[in-house]
Amino acid sequence: MINTKDFKNGMVIKLDNSLYYILEFQHIKPGKGGAFVRTRLKNLKSGAVINKTFRAGEKVEDAYLEERALLFSYKIDNFYHFLNEKTYEETIIDSHLLADCKGFLKENDHVTALLCDNKIIKVKAANFVTLKVAYTEPGFRGNTAQGGYKPAKLETGLEIQVPLFINQADIIKIDTRTGKYMGRA
Repeated sequence: MINTKDFKNGMVIKLDNSLYYILEFQHIKPGKGGAFVRTRLKNLKSGAVINKTFRAGEKVEDAYLEERALLFSYKIDNFYHFLNEKTYEETIIDSHLLADCKGFLKENDHVTALLCDNKIIKVKAANFVTLKVAYTEPGFRGNTAQGGYKPAKLETGLEIQVPLFINQADIIKIDTRTGKYMGRA
């Protein structure tokens, strides 16, 4: 059991026999009445996001999670095949568990799988990845006052906004948590 004062973004808790990922939380102390904690939680099974308020000091069941490093091998239809480099065991994961990171995966990338009761519940990519720009319109120097953005399609099929100076075949660095361009690699 953990106290609401120990909440952190990214923590996984158990509520009503379901696992929830804490997207964000805020401690609130109103002038009148008791303090409380307002949270946004994401159900790891269904993907639904809910708002929940806890009283300050309330106890919540903590979920014990195990992390396992996996290597992405290949994809067939909606199934992604991963390899555990320590045991050489192959793991097949359905695409709905990869909703947050499948646009960032290319062969031989390392990911972290979160397991609860020996079952994979979530897969996280590295915080930053480098990908090649497969297609983007050419940018022209000096056509904006502040610098603008244009769409670019990456080698994995993901589309993001990049600065105008990025060209086709450039390798760029992307933050997987936000899906935003960070710089050239």
